[in-house]
Amino acid sequence: MSIRFDEKGKFFTEIVSKEAVPVIIQTPTHQIHGNIHVRPGQRLKDEINQSETFFAVTEAIIYNAANEEIYRCDFMAVHREYIVWLLPQDQIVQPGMKKKSRGGEA
Repeated sequence: MSIRFDEKGKFFTEIVSKEAVPVIIQTPTHQIHGNIHVRPGQRLKDEINQSETFFAVTEAIIYNAANEEIYRCDFMAVHREYIVWLLPQDQIVQPGMKKKSRGGEA
């Protein structure tokens, strides 16, 4: 790893900081629970709309159509074309619960 410093003392490195965002990904045949990593301040939508064909999912658990766990892995690459929907886990509202409004009241 190389670190470079400019004349003001700011450093530059090849390592890119990212934050893990827990998500649920639905494909036509499977559901994936895991983490997508986004740069601080960037939206999840920005990360999944990148031009690369695949994106990384870490700590993945893959479920079949019967909701049975079939695989676990530390890393997998998911083909963007096969995503039906993607849901950040912090946005899940259980049935019967009131959704939080953006103003803070339920």
